[in-house]
Amino acid sequence: MSSLVRLILRFLVVPFGAVAAICVAETVVIVANWHQFVTLLASQSDPSDDTVVALLFAVPAFFLVLSAAAFMMLLPAAIGVLIAETFALRSWIFHAANGGISAWVGWTMIADLRSNYHLYNQPTIIVAAGLAAGFAYWVIAGWSAGFWKPVFESAPASAAAAPIAGH
Repeated sequence: MSSLVRLILRFLVVPFGAVAAICVAETVVIVANWHQFVTLLASQSDPSDDTVVALLFAVPAFFLVLSAAAFMMLLPAAIGVLIAETFALRSWIFHAANGGISAWVGWTMIADLRSNYHLYNQPTIIVAAGLAAGFAYWVIAGWSAGFWKPVFESAPASAAAAPIAGH
């Protein structure tokens, strides 16, 4: 019965970890490109209310573009998550590497999007976002990967009762 409950729990935790990973990756891309945003705003000689209204419409569109790029990076990441869940791989290094490699593979797949948006021209930022996303996924769901393997195993009774040699 506990395996069934754990499987159902994994179906809830894994998507939540994926959403958190996407949010972390988008945040890293935004912070890394913050100078470009500030330069764009500073280029306006007379900031007016029109600029604020334009930003209110531009920011959701910007997040939509970032989400489209993140979606292209999700397929390789999902393959890595499936491997981790199947073999109960709980290493933070595995999940961070999965995020970094998935981001790089996804970055190579969005060549058309890269030519239109300058945020995706630097692969180091994309890979850093993937590494951060992989670590965020590990914090939420990766540390307990594998529905069939208990998280907190008790020590076997024979090992705990074994006498210490020499006493």
